[in-house]
Amino acid sequence: MKILMVGSGGREHALIKKLKESEAVTEVICAPGNGGISVEATCFPVKATDIDGIINLALCERVDLVFVAPDDPLALGLVDACEKAGLRAFGPNSEAAIIESSKVFSKELMKKYSIPTADYFIFDDPEKAIKHIKNSDAYPVVIKADGLALGKGVLIAYNYEEAENAVKLIMRDKVFGTSGNSVVVEEFLTGPEVTVMAFTDSKTVIPMVSSKDHKRALDGDKGANTGGMGTISPNPHYDIAAQEYCMEHIFLPTVHAMNKEGRPFKGCLYFGLMLTPKGPKVIEYNARFGDPETQVVLSRLITPLIDIVQATIDERLDEIDIKWDADASACVIMASGGYPGDYKKGYKISGLDKNGQLEGVTVYHSGTIIKNQDFLTNGGRVLGVTAKAGTLNQALEKAYSAVKKIDFQDAFYRKDIGE
Repeated sequence: MKILMVGSGGREHALIKKLKESEAVTEVICAPGNGGISVEATCFPVKATDIDGIINLALCERVDLVFVAPDDPLALGLVDACEKAGLRAFGPNSEAAIIESSKVFSKELMKKYSIPTADYFIFDDPEKAIKHIKNSDAYPVVIKADGLALGKGVLIAYNYEEAENAVKLIMRDKVFGTSGNSVVVEEFLTGPEVTVMAFTDSKTVIPMVSSKDHKRALDGDKGANTGGMGTISPNPHYDIAAQEYCMEHIFLPTVHAMNKEGRPFKGCLYFGLMLTPKGPKVIEYNARFGDPETQVVLSRLITPLIDIVQATIDERLDEIDIKWDADASACVIMASGGYPGDYKKGYKISGLDKNGQLEGVTVYHSGTIIKNQDFLTNGGRVLGVTAKAGTLNQALEKAYSAVKKIDFQDAFYRKDIGE
């Protein structure tokens, strides 16, 4: 098989590496890719959101499968366009991808089908949102942009001033563009966070091993919200009882709800969960693999990923027995100074071999380019240094030991991943 991977981050690098483990996959190309991905796959300078460009590339290259990894092209209907062009594609169509692209839709879906989530109110007028927050006088309060915002559209306010500023940033200043036309003002939940991604063909749901993302930029869960600064798998808080509850009350009901709404979901459905004192609740859905959760979860996958992908597309997931490695996995993100705000690019990365790797770990490239045979920084999140071992502490020790051998100007990373 020849596969076109759409995307340019660490998630796509991890997916490509895992797909290539199968002898059935003879070639992988990527659009647009990055420096690290270019070692694994031929990269083409076509943006993931250039729907026509991706379709033309897939047809010209005669690929057997298009794997749509990021949220934007899914929401824009790239899978729909692939199917219309006679191309086989992995990922939900735009009708199903709305579960991520609209927070308003997902909250209303959960309310309609009694899927446990935080209490909420929806506003398309900033003045009404601010008035509601002031009258409620309950803090912390969570304010979410309705649309896609690179994983950064959720703001937590600890007092009225912060809440008012958050609403203005999203709805008036449009820091997330049109994604901030509406907001969800949500109850603040407490408890350990858990990520569970699941394969589903709209009939069968097979959860993957659990993980935990670390969203805040700085140690101690401080600083700005990011796309993710590190992950561990498994999540130590996610026990058998929680697994059984989530399957019965969250995972299956969500897939059934999408079917009832005429939006059958096929692909990877991401459940962002909070284990509250009143039981697990949904914080958010994503319509695709998470980044950097994919890096730790796929490193534990034993069953060939391509087999699962094929079964998902063909709606025969019930025939697949998916096996996982019992080892723990940890990923530490090395980021550019200033991220998730402004940062500079083009700094030389030292400590990597010619393949962009380091012995004893797997280095997934999120934001790199190659110039004159050197790897240079080219994004906010630059590298995901990932290690696997018998215990979580051993995996973390291996990952952090490797991080200390890699360097670039203004590099920073959290030192408390997994704690």
